[in-house]
Amino acid sequence: MTDTTPSQADIAEFEAEFADQLALAADAQDLLFRTARTANSFSDEPVSEEQIKAIYDLVKYAPTAANSQPLRIAFVRSPEAKERLLPWMSEGNRAKTGTAPVVAILAADKEFHEEMPRVFPHAGEMMRDSLAQNDEARAGMARLSAGLQIGYFIIGVRAAGLAAGPMAGFDAEGIAREFFPDGKHEVLVVVNIGKPGENPWFNRNPRLSFDEVATIL
Repeated sequence: MTDTTPSQADIAEFEAEFADQLALAADAQDLLFRTARTANSFSDEPVSEEQIKAIYDLVKYAPTAANSQPLRIAFVRSPEAKERLLPWMSEGNRAKTGTAPVVAILAADKEFHEEMPRVFPHAGEMMRDSLAQNDEARAGMARLSAGLQIGYFIIGVRAAGLAAGPMAGFDAEGIAREFFPDGKHEVLVVVNIGKPGENPWFNRNPRLSFDEVATIL
């Protein structure tokens, strides 16, 4: 059987061919996507509070169901907060999390519906009351929309010239108890943030081609 798997050269050729079809400048495409990598080590260069706020000010425009915006973020920066976080990280993620200048804990607010009258004013009270009666639907909406926001958040970190290291290896319930003790949040992802350190990258693994994942009907 013929192997139709595209080579990395084929994918690079495709990217070069279609780069000018995008409104975003080629260097910005590279910064946000092609040359961006998941960092596994970080330098000691600090990430400022102004940078953190600028990232959020950009990514707050991510689309969410009914503008619900359920994502909540705890930015862990102080040594004391790091000490509280590290025991909940898996062993393989603990060292790099300890060296990252900032660690973002991204969680879905399971009580996001209380904000609906403010963020969705033309029908917010109706949606708030409806969602209050359906825990399952509310939780699903929170996870989906927070997931959309998380994708935008990673792009926002890259837009600030920083590397993002998203991770799923941690005790989500333990982190929620530690950093969101009200019991109303579900921790979804933890993201290390900073300038890359020594030997920060693994070899890039292959990406699937357009023809392998998409159909135009």
